[in-house]
Amino acid sequence: MRTELVSEPGDPGHPNEDFASVGLPASGQGGSLVVLDGVTPPKGDYGCRHPVSWFSARLGGALTELSVSQGDLPLADVLSHAIRRVAAAHADTCDLSHPRTPQATVVLARWSASEVEYLVLSDSVLLVESPAGEVGALLDDRLSRLPRGSLATDAVVDSTVRNKAGGFFTAAADPSVASRAVTGTLPRSSVRALAALTDGAARWVERFHAGDWAGLLALVREEGSAALVERVRALERADALEPSRPRRGKTHDDATVVFAEL
Repeated sequence: MRTELVSEPGDPGHPNEDFASVGLPASGQGGSLVVLDGVTPPKGDYGCRHPVSWFSARLGGALTELSVSQGDLPLADVLSHAIRRVAAAHADTCDLSHPRTPQATVVLARWSASEVEYLVLSDSVLLVESPAGEVGALLDDRLSRLPRGSLATDAVVDSTVRNKAGGFFTAAADPSVASRAVTGTLPRSSVRALAALTDGAARWVERFHAGDWAGLLALVREEGSAALVERVRALERADALEPSRPRRGKTHDDATVVFAEL
């Protein structure tokens, strides 16, 4: 098995709000990967004394530990327990009912000798490659399906659609959100490799249309995850030089890639 992990902040002067890990149990059987994309709140009070990077690190650490130590627990339950654990860590000091309380998108995958389990919540991406080289994208596309008028801006999503029925969902303080995630199980024999991406890395396909998902996975395998992030940064810089082009969110976003060749 081969794994590779790259995470780069969009702004070197601002903490990276992504989280990534690969967990390998002491038994040597199976493993897990975790990728989170912390949601940057708008400026002003958001009810919490902790930065989003703190939340991502806490939630990601809990997901890594639980996905490995609780191998019989379904991934939705792993996410639910992890959210509950992090909420308890700051419930006494922060207003967790605030709609902008720290939150994150989630990709979680776990593999054993017989199967590969997956969970995707919000707009990060999990790619699955078959032994024949076919690549499929496992997505939670609820955010992309929202009417454009329901979004305040590309960078700040209206609280009337975040974590609300008919909108989209992120991991925040309510453990029940785990039931909203896209989940499933694949035979281990049908999976050759996995790649988890925050939307800052997935821009290569979703925003700049530089290639498809199969091309992205081929780039990561042949040139490495850092090469993908470098390509995205070059595209972002070129895009910023086009003043007539409408701005779509941050010029540079935190970008994270975890590649696991099983």
